[in-house]
Amino acid sequence: MNDLRVKAPRIHVAADFTVGGDVVLPEGPARHVARVLRLVEGAPLRLFDGAGQEARAVIAEASRKRVVARIEALVPGTGESPLAVHLGQAISKGDRMDYAIQKAVELGVAAITPLYTEHGDVRLKGEREAKKLAHWQAVAASACEQCGRATLPPVHPPAGLADWLTGRDEALRLVLHPGSATVLAEGEAPATAALLIGPEGGLSAGEVEAALTGGFAPLSLGPRILRTETAPVVALSLLQSRFGDL
Repeated sequence: MNDLRVKAPRIHVAADFTVGGDVVLPEGPARHVARVLRLVEGAPLRLFDGAGQEARAVIAEASRKRVVARIEALVPGTGESPLAVHLGQAISKGDRMDYAIQKAVELGVAAITPLYTEHGDVRLKGEREAKKLAHWQAVAASACEQCGRATLPPVHPPAGLADWLTGRDEALRLVLHPGSATVLAEGEAPATAALLIGPEGGLSAGEVEAALTGGFAPLSLGPRILRTETAPVVALSLLQSRFGDL
């Protein structure tokens, strides 16, 4: 029987795990296992369902078109932070958004909502938005595979900033705003937090005011202006160091 200490690929499979049961890997992961890693029958795998359950498995069948894993044991998932952060990230072009999502997942974010903002220059509609959302969700799943998390944080459909602000009730709410002087207070750690990060051109004055009216406190990350994909890495590291598990 395999030991979890054995190096084995981690793969996200949205399925129910039963000891002794078989799980057919989705097309993408199956292709990676069979054609890229070239694993054969008997090779160990680690599967996670995205809802906190992880399984130790072996390949029971491997072909170019189909890979089946047999569950050997169930183990509790790990890697979740005690601080649940909902990231509102202004949508950026190209790989910048992928980078922001990937690193946010690695840093323990609990949920991500891509946001349309006044100064943002990305507008997605219909099928294009659906394809981009599926891509972002795949980026999050890949980040979970890499970093060891068994819970897949949702990447919600893109929303307007006003709608996102309306739904916020987290204990700690922060909006990145250069030049502000807010300092994270010492004391009991909150269980939940919301973090708002604007686009390359920054949030408009009206958007910042709307966030402040909604209970957000302004937070500066120092004298230098960070890029929109760098800001979540720094801010989440700060929050996890102060209130989470870094």
